[in-house]
Amino acid sequence: MSALEFLGLVKKRRSIRKYKPDPIPKEKLDYVLEATRMAPSWGNRQCWRFVVVTEPSKRKATAARDWIAEAPAIIVGCADPNMSGNRFNQPYYMLDMGIAMEHLMLAAAEQGLGTCWIGDQFDEETVKQVLDIPQAIRVVALTPLGYPDETPGPKDRKEIGEIVKHEKW
Repeated sequence: MSALEFLGLVKKRRSIRKYKPDPIPKEKLDYVLEATRMAPSWGNRQCWRFVVVTEPSKRKATAARDWIAEAPAIIVGCADPNMSGNRFNQPYYMLDMGIAMEHLMLAAAEQGLGTCWIGDQFDEETVKQVLDIPQAIRVVALTPLGYPDETPGPKDRKEIGEIVKHEKW
């Protein structure tokens, strides 16, 4: 993949909130999960774990919004805080999960699948109970996964000069 192809993929990815009911082929799901597995993490500890939820009643119980549960799959991103670092009182498991989820979302976009980062539209204790996730593990994020049934346009972005400084603030 060339640099232009990668930048095109990044620009193409959108948050999708409407999905077709079509099942995801195993090879596409495996591709997305393999890309996620390759994400870097603090000290290479790989604190993340993922639960793939395809059973309709579990999808509904896991998601707080109907549109999330309508996707043919939900990927639940979990992390073990004890397997990641903590430096200057900053827990790195959140960053580790963020990197892994971004790998997941870009790989999904490359495969023609849609995603949407969900960080607050679920109840962690409910998700843990429904999916038998151990108490010590944190449910950090989830994403619906499926074929998009909408084509959202690009969102406004700040100009590069507004977000980048060189040599000093």
